[in-house]
Amino acid sequence: MTARPATRSSSPAVAHRPWAKPVVLRDGRAVLIRQVQRADAALLADGFAQLSVRSRRLRFLIAKDHLSPSDLRFCTDVDHHDHEALGAVSLTDGYGVGIARYIRNAHDPSSAEIAITVIDAWQGRGLGTRLLGQLIERARHASIDRFTALISADNVAALALLSNVDAGTRPVHRDGDIIECDIALAGYRCALCRTPGDSISGRIETTSERPVRWICHACLRAYLPLIEAKLDLPWWQ
Repeated sequence: MTARPATRSSSPAVAHRPWAKPVVLRDGRAVLIRQVQRADAALLADGFAQLSVRSRRLRFLIAKDHLSPSDLRFCTDVDHHDHEALGAVSLTDGYGVGIARYIRNAHDPSSAEIAITVIDAWQGRGLGTRLLGQLIERARHASIDRFTALISADNVAALALLSNVDAGTRPVHRDGDIIECDIALAGYRCALCRTPGDSISGRIETTSERPVRWICHACLRAYLPLIEAKLDLPWWQ
């Protein structure tokens, strides 16, 4: 999914201490999710080089074989208010493995367009969801309550990721193979108890054909010993 360059609003940049949060993914790998800085241009270029041709197309919606100096400058010179960018860095080797950003809509300051990218070797580990969760929290602090996204119709992973936002992802326009989606930032809802929350706590993946479901901390503690036995019941599907 991709975010289009947009004119920034007139709001001044907000002074802040750099934000960072260590995260452990479901396979046990650890990353540091932190705000992107100007000095991260080389890290971003290296991450782009780790993307397959297909992943690049899904991210930019066009064939793209490199990031120009102006691309790198735009993606790293952010004010963390109208334009936020969060990068995930492997705590094992220091390489960048994913990035999420929002760009505020200058004509509707309560909304922002988003883009999330995870390098191929780290896809399928839940990193995209953790990036989205942190991006939502940052957006709420900036008084943003709605995301929009342009997604390729064959980007099943991105559509599934956004469908877990509590209020749901609503397609508002389709132009050929490109779907424009509207995402209200009402948080997440547990697949078992339906209680809303601010962040995803756990992931239950059935088979490759079935959708991913998410559960809260309380249900994790209460039902974890029973979950595997329940996966095949109709109510779970």
